[in-house]
Amino acid sequence: MQITILPSATSGEIKAIASKSVAHRLLICAAFADRPSSIECKETNDDITATVECLCAMGASIKRVNGSYEIEPIKKINKGALLPCNESGSTLRFLVPICAALGGEFTFDMKGRLPQRPLSPLKELLEDSGITFKNPSPTHLTVSGQLSGNYFEIAGDVSSQFITGLLFALTLTKKSAALKVTKTLESAPYINITLDALSLFGANIKRDGNTFNITSTPSLSAPKDLCVEGDWSNAAFPLALGIIGKGPIKISALSTKSSQGDKEIVNVLRAFGGSIKEENGTLTAEPSALHGIEVDASQIPDLVPIIATVATVADGRTTIYNASRLKLKESDRLQSTTEVLSALGACISQTDDGLIIEGRESLKGGTVSSFGDHRIAMSAAVASAVCTDAVTLCKAESTQKSYPTFWEDMRTLGLNFQEN
Repeated sequence: MQITILPSATSGEIKAIASKSVAHRLLICAAFADRPSSIECKETNDDITATVECLCAMGASIKRVNGSYEIEPIKKINKGALLPCNESGSTLRFLVPICAALGGEFTFDMKGRLPQRPLSPLKELLEDSGITFKNPSPTHLTVSGQLSGNYFEIAGDVSSQFITGLLFALTLTKKSAALKVTKTLESAPYINITLDALSLFGANIKRDGNTFNITSTPSLSAPKDLCVEGDWSNAAFPLALGIIGKGPIKISALSTKSSQGDKEIVNVLRAFGGSIKEENGTLTAEPSALHGIEVDASQIPDLVPIIATVATVADGRTTIYNASRLKLKESDRLQSTTEVLSALGACISQTDDGLIIEGRESLKGGTVSSFGDHRIAMSAAVASAVCTDAVTLCKAESTQKSYPTFWEDMRTLGLNFQEN
């Protein structure tokens, strides 16, 4: 899908969509719990759907009813299941160690760039613990065997998703175990979301520094009703639009007490000089005079494309560093962010682990591709607000992966665009 966005005067109010990071984790817990449960999740997306379909293939029954997921947990595990991960890295990396803990032979069906995204050092850790990996085709991964041992170590500087998957797996083995994270633990807030979800379902995990001690529990216990909170990762885009656009934007249904690390977008935008006010769960982002800053992206890598977009019109230099893991996302986000913003007229260059942006008064517009990456597509849409000419975005449908109502919300906020 190709969309052309005209220069627009944006303002208005929307509600934050449900957090996919929280939804993934609650759905997995619910599928392995002791009784049925209901999870209110007003919005869904391709990644959440991938997790739902995989859990159903493993033996759960999950139905979507009036904006909620009704979950009948797995009674008998299908240990030869074909698991359709689509392009969801979270789904794959959470479920690989879970399947290893359950035992059997599970095959993961992967789309897009997912087969190229790294599984090391998780793969080597599991192989050392008795698990076999095979690739029957370039887009399929078969995991067989059963996880042995009760003490594991893994480096924390590649992906927090590996650690989340292992925490789920070690909880489901129903025996006491320990997981030690070596090196720097990056994207640490995502681990806190995992611990929150497991705690809600009665798991007993205690943290001592970077060691997680899992106490044996008979089974996870499902709360009666759960609600997925608003998504800070996706709220970053309309918040940024409010800061660099022509009018204030309000976003409701966001918890400032959330464990989601991407709520840091508020502090980053304020560091730029942005005006963001919070009242009764609603944030208001207002057009502001901005200046360049330095950003350590080690704990907030998913925010880099939209931070870079804001930096293009912030007076002076912005340096983003500790972001090398972005090369392994749905696109190489350091490269794709650089190419898209450069094409729109930004002064931006790539370093080994980040980006350097020299702010300008405005951008010019042009034709760009999302590279099939949802965060690049949404960043380009926000960038259009500071372009003097139209922005034509190719592969605009990639927003479906995490924010299916993105274009609806942008129209509500006054973005003037048409599908070509």
